[in-house]
Amino acid sequence: MRALKTAPYDPKKNFWAPDKKEIFVKVEAKSEKGDDVTCVAAGGATVVVKKSKLLPQNPSKFACAEDMVNMTFLHEAAVLGNLRERYENTLIYTYSGLFCVVINPFKLLPIYTPNVVDTYRGKRRTEVPPHLFCVVDNAYQNMLAERQCQSCLITGESGAGKTENTKKVIAYLAMVSGTPGGGQEKKAKEQIVQTNPVLEAFGNAKTVRNNNSSRFGKFIRIHFTKPGKLSGADIES
Repeated sequence: MRALKTAPYDPKKNFWAPDKKEIFVKVEAKSEKGDDVTCVAAGGATVVVKKSKLLPQNPSKFACAEDMVNMTFLHEAAVLGNLRERYENTLIYTYSGLFCVVINPFKLLPIYTPNVVDTYRGKRRTEVPPHLFCVVDNAYQNMLAERQCQSCLITGESGAGKTENTKKVIAYLAMVSGTPGGGQEKKAKEQIVQTNPVLEAFGNAKTVRNNNSSRFGKFIRIHFTKPGKLSGADIES
């Protein structure tokens, strides 16, 4: 990641160019002839691109940006490029303003352990790296401070990881709001998660991207006592 942030950058030469396979690739402009710009791609290939099709690259200091709102240029190529660079560095969570963008890694990552929970408990977004736990914790803290209901909307295409991230939200809330040593957080989490097989039996189907795709929406309400302890939940589908 350090190499990306210190890479040479020239705003007059460094661009994104459309590519049939990669959608967009980084190129360096070498010469112009009318509307045509001769560029060299990162792999060394020479390509000729229409000037109107080139999109400016962000300065190197924005490589693997944690919040894409801070980037100088926020076009499609810059967004996709930043998400890809972070994903290649096993950083699956990225902020975009109020949103948290998640890329499904299709494998288990050690980023949901009790130690990670402690890292995000009570922290502001600017104090810790992007993570689903931070979004959930902010909602939980706002609920306690404002005494108002909070909502988290988890949306995405089939196979994006909506169901798994929903489970992570429930698990985090159970851990930070349960009674220490009482087993309440484990019981509540298990009760909610155990409803999945019943709902999935009626509403799941196999798709091209997901063998067990949820074909229905779920509205989950988590209930808390006044001191902020988890007291129960209900689900509508």
